[in-house]
Amino acid sequence: MTAIVPESARASGPDHENENARRALAAGVAPRKFGALYIVEHRIRALRGYASSAILTSLGNPIVYLFALGVGLASLVPEGIGGVSYLEFVAPALLCAAAMTVAANETTYPIVAGFKWNPIFFGMNASPIAGAQIVQGVMIFIALRMTFAVAVYYAVILAFGAVPSVWGIVTVPIAVLTGMAIGLLISSYSATLKDERGQLAMVMRFGFTPMFLFSGTFFPLEQLPIYLQPIGWVSPLWHGVELGRLAAYGHAIEPWLIAVHIGYLVSIVVIGLWSTSRTMTRRLAG
Repeated sequence: MTAIVPESARASGPDHENENARRALAAGVAPRKFGALYIVEHRIRALRGYASSAILTSLGNPIVYLFALGVGLASLVPEGIGGVSYLEFVAPALLCAAAMTVAANETTYPIVAGFKWNPIFFGMNASPIAGAQIVQGVMIFIALRMTFAVAVYYAVILAFGAVPSVWGIVTVPIAVLTGMAIGLLISSYSATLKDERGQLAMVMRFGFTPMFLFSGTFFPLEQLPIYLQPIGWVSPLWHGVELGRLAAYGHAIEPWLIAVHIGYLVSIVVIGLWSTSRTMTRRLAG
């Protein structure tokens, strides 16, 4: 007489366990290969919670700044600067500063939150997604968000007639590169913080603000006393602003200095990405 084996007993045999293992391995192939894109998708979905404010900010900031500086302050500088109107002078700098603001917003508290207040990075790392992929995905998302904000900003300054050169569109990738350089510098520090006791506020106050004010944003760097000019020389924002003005209205720059500006920004991006990946991977592994 043949024994009747319950379905539950047959389902728990070696064959069933092997099948489950094969399915689990197969399900992990895509995340292991395209893990960064999964992180990008997650961040975009999370963006829906504050998309309206992000869009309003992207539209409102350039209009307010351009009216205040390009129309109001420009009336005090009727002769312009360097052969162009003050509006044309300041517009590329505001574009780069907008990218810097987005980068700072996304690489300060959100990075700390991913480890401490809402430790979602650990949950992501518990899946087949590696720590380096988490960093790559976060940075790709920041670059995409920055590109959108800068593109909107560019459309506004274009409507104001502040971009006389047909090469002005190149200011968009220049601003994104500048923002990524600054963002990766900040994230390489934010990723080290296990307790936030005002350190990020200090970064914004004594790092972000001086960079914004003393990087040739509102006036040529040469107008500063010589002992303050090094702040601009080491600032990624100054390098981006100089390249942006070159593209926007043909600002005179020596060819070798153009290479220095580009090389400086790219070097910071590479070093910052390596440092952030190294720090976050170690924290997730520990």
